[in-house]
Order: sequence, then C-alpha cells, then structure tokens
Amino acid sequence: MLLLDIGNSRAKWLLVENGVWVLQGTVDRTDVDGLRHAFSALPPPQRILASNVAGEYAAQQVRAACAAWPSPVEFITAQTEQCGVRNAYEQPAQLGSDRWAALIAAWHQVHAACLVVNCGTATTVDALSSEGEFLGGLILPGMDMMRRSLAAGTAQLAEAAGSWHEFPRSTADAMFSGAIQATVGAIRLQFEALAVHGAVRCLLSGGASDSVQAHLNLPLERTDNLVLRGLQIICQQDVQIMKQKAEA
Repeated sequence: MLLLDIGNSRAKWLLVENGVWVLQGTVDRTDVDGLRHAFSALPPPQRILASNVAGEYAAQQVRAACAAWPSPVEFITAQTEQCGVRNAYEQPAQLGSDRWAALIAAWHQVHAACLVVNCGTATTVDALSSEGEFLGGLILPGMDMMRRSLAAGTAQLAEAAGSWHEFPRSTADAMFSGAIQATVGAIRLQFEALAVHGAVRCLLSGGASDSVQAHLNLPLERTDNLVLRGLQIICQQDVQIMKQKAEA
C-alpha cells in the first residue's frame, strides 16, 4: 500500500509491503513532478490511502501523480469512532484528517492518556483520554508562521533568524523567543489540564519539534510520521474487516 500525508507545506509518502516500511520520501507539496518522479520507480500499489489538509487543488495534484496506477486515491476523513479512538468533536468530520490519523497512531502506541503535539506549519495540541477518547485540542500558528505574521503585520519588525533567550535583547531574538514561549506555554497548559485526570504522556512530532523540545520540561516521546503511522493502522484494520466479512 502507498500512504500519503499531504500537508500545507510538504507531501510525505510511504510504501508499505506486508506491514514493513519499504520506501519513503518527502517533496514540496506543490512539486507534482517530484511526486511523479518518485512514484515512477514504485510497483503499482494495491491501495493508496491519503490524508490531505491542503484543499481540493492539492487533491487533484495527488490524483494526477498517481494516475498511472489502477488503484484510486482514497482520502480519509475523521470518523465518530475508528481503530479504537472515539471522536468527541462537535462535528466529527470537521476534525482534520492529519490530526485524526495522528491520534489513532498515538493511541496504538501508548494506549494511555496522552497529549499529541505536531509542530508544523500550524501547531496542534490534541488530548486523548485513558479510554481512547479524543477530548479536543488547540490549533495555533506554527513557529515560522508566528514570525512571518509579525513581520508582515508590523512596520518595524522584519523577519530574521534569532535564538532563544529568557530575556531577549534583540528584535530577532525577541520574535524567536516569543514564538517558542507561546508554543511551549500552550502545550504545558494543555498537559496540566489533562494531567488533572491522571498520568499523561506527551508525543511530539513535526518539523519544528527540535526548537520546541529543548524548552519542554515534560515527560515526552519524540515520534515522527504519526500521520503515516495512523494511515497504516487504518488500512490494516480495513483489511481485517474485509477478511472477517469474507469468512462470515
């Protein structure tokens, strides 16, 4: 099976054979030619499962990149319940497919209460109960987005590389440290809220994880590719259900 995680900035793909990760890669989300080139060397997958949060145009690009294969691209959506995870969103289908897949992967990894944090274009901080119920979560601008928005929305703040300081003494450091503190503060507050109900673990993933992890004094585990892991679990459960129906 071929699994695709189509984010706002990047597209990740993973080829799985008999449960084993065989090949994987990452391209810029708009690089359709890059996807086609990567896929040209792959055998035709029996199934193509994708999470797409980049909109319909991105979905069309993915279909075009996979057009040479007979299997259609299947785009997942969040369900009320799937793979042991229950969705408490007011409108379950509105939960982002990437967050849903990541929650499924997190639950199958820890089977305990945890905070699922992805530091990407946006930062998401999602809470899972000890019973596998998605309680809700936060979406806030990612590290780079915070700094870009400051530079774009103010006359005297230009985006520049900075470093973290407890009391920054330059504008670039102030912007970088502010983004770190805002992100870390949101994660810590959600962790404390979930910890009221018992022991909690924190799973951290995403491209900006290195910057954030150094400032998080929490019991955390770095787990990359949660979305792809969740897609694999979803696909494997579908296969099991089909086998059970065939045997019934």
